[in-house]
Amino acid sequence: MCGIVGYIGTQQASEILIEGLRCLEYRGYDSAGIATVSEGEIHCIRAKGKLNNLQDKLMGHEMPGIVGIGHTRWATHGKPEEHNAHPHLDMTRRVAVVQNGIVENYRELREALKERGCTFVTETDTEVIPNLVIECLNQMKATGELSQHPSPLTEAVRRVVNQLEGAFAIVVLCVDYPDEIVAARQQAPLVIGFGLGEFFCASDTPAILPHTRAVLPLENGELATLTPLGVEVCNFAGQRLRKHPHLLSGASIAVEKHGFRHFMLKEIYEQPSVVRACLEAYIDREWTAKETTHPVQLGLPAELYADLQQIQIVACGTSWHASLVGKHLLEQLAGIPTQVHYASEYRYAPPPLTPNTLMIGVTQSGETADTLSAISMEKERRSNLAPAFRPRLLGITNRMQSTLTRLVDCAIDTHAGIEIGVAATKTFMAQLMAFYCLALDLAYQRKTISPDRLQEIITALRHVPSQIESVLADQEQRVEELAHDFSETQDFIFVGRGINFPIALEGALKLKEISYIHAEGYPAGEMKHGPIALLDAKVPVVAITMPGAVYEKVISNAQEAKARDARLIGVTPPTNPHAAEVFDDLLPVPEIEELLSPLLTVIPMQLLSYHIAARRGLDVDQPRNLAKSVTVE
Repeated sequence: MCGIVGYIGTQQASEILIEGLRCLEYRGYDSAGIATVSEGEIHCIRAKGKLNNLQDKLMGHEMPGIVGIGHTRWATHGKPEEHNAHPHLDMTRRVAVVQNGIVENYRELREALKERGCTFVTETDTEVIPNLVIECLNQMKATGELSQHPSPLTEAVRRVVNQLEGAFAIVVLCVDYPDEIVAARQQAPLVIGFGLGEFFCASDTPAILPHTRAVLPLENGELATLTPLGVEVCNFAGQRLRKHPHLLSGASIAVEKHGFRHFMLKEIYEQPSVVRACLEAYIDREWTAKETTHPVQLGLPAELYADLQQIQIVACGTSWHASLVGKHLLEQLAGIPTQVHYASEYRYAPPPLTPNTLMIGVTQSGETADTLSAISMEKERRSNLAPAFRPRLLGITNRMQSTLTRLVDCAIDTHAGIEIGVAATKTFMAQLMAFYCLALDLAYQRKTISPDRLQEIITALRHVPSQIESVLADQEQRVEELAHDFSETQDFIFVGRGINFPIALEGALKLKEISYIHAEGYPAGEMKHGPIALLDAKVPVVAITMPGAVYEKVISNAQEAKARDARLIGVTPPTNPHAAEVFDDLLPVPEIEELLSPLLTVIPMQLLSYHIAARRGLDVDQPRNLAKSVTVE
């Protein structure tokens, strides 16, 4: 979850580190710091809070050196105070370390180091690492081992990581080896960048993109040594590995707001383009119901679908909500029983093994720790079973160069592009599109819907981008004005039924994430089974009311809420004959068939959350306590 940057080359390291951290600030922002090596000394500056605080502190401070490491922190161990900020140094100030992840056995390591005379100044788990590294170097010096290793620092780091338990990525520098940076990965992302006479490492590619597109993702259990001459990779056993960098596909995307006030608003407006990109990538534009070719071109192997009896989906947060929509589509279109699990719960209470089961992992970053762990566990527990029980693993992700894609058999690229806002918007839309494409592909191959019905859905999907654009054009000012009424609101309720119940959950999550207002999403029919007790004039209710099988039911449930004096906001087509009578406020969306309605109904939810948070003067792109990619359990 934290942001890591490392640099070795010919330029001033501090400027490159700050630039890289700026690109990764969405990964952690409780505190920040950088360290460089120059003339036998580690220069380290850290600051509590956002990266701007670190930049202000650097004014007037010289940070010499062409080798350095930097970090933006999302606190796990120890409060977000300056003394807990990274980089962390050993007690002699000869080794500096930045870390993403958690060292689960740090207490035992810390106590053992204390018994050997080490003192600690932070509450973090990371501080044990530089002290272990310097201890290893001192031991190697005492035993005459230093000359036996081409890189004693690499050897010391290798010995240390074999003592660590947990998921982590670390980058280490040392004053005694000023021309080296050593990076190590175990269950937390780390990528190496190859420039012209300079090398980089980072926890995510946006920090590297301004300098190079040639990258090498480290695998679990690997170390990389960066020097001015190049990069060497070995495993935790010390065996050298032959690895080759690759070029990131597609044009690098500038991390800029392009005139928008926040990245989140920019990304909301990018959703029509995301839908178009998915349609272009996966739907045959020439296909008609008379064709015998496949209308959906996901490129998935036939054996993934063969004799398929069940689908299990694991996901977290917004991806979990997208998966609930996916479950509805897979069951109603393709006729396949589907279960959606919180990945964090699946690991500790997996369902019984069933034959011919496809597991789908959904994660925007491809690095979500709980989702990766659930998939790894499923892969392991099915690996030696009879053929019908062997693992079938599919990923849905926005990052095709990620740990997820290396774990699964195949993956669907959501084509959303880089998303900076912590609250997912366009990546949620892209995940929905991935599920629509998957469900249509399975339905076509299993012959659970007719070609004419399939063509009808595909034709309607092609109209969605322009319909989203009309919602954005018509609703932005209306929602902004409406948001003024809720700057002091403390509770919100969102309700929906059927395929729009997950959108109610997503609307509530967005409001919680960025406005810090308590919000809950419920199936509309469940309100009278308890939650209706919460309602009064101070609790607004957003009701998703789209024409379809549950339309009349949701109208009835909405009227029950209004009878309790709740202010009722309707997400519904402007042609709704009940709109003026039932709802106090309207957030109109174009009329669309119920099956496709989540692609439109989510837009007012995003706008409402955004404008309420902006009205309250909050940090929309970097809400407190949250990070973009959750890479720790």
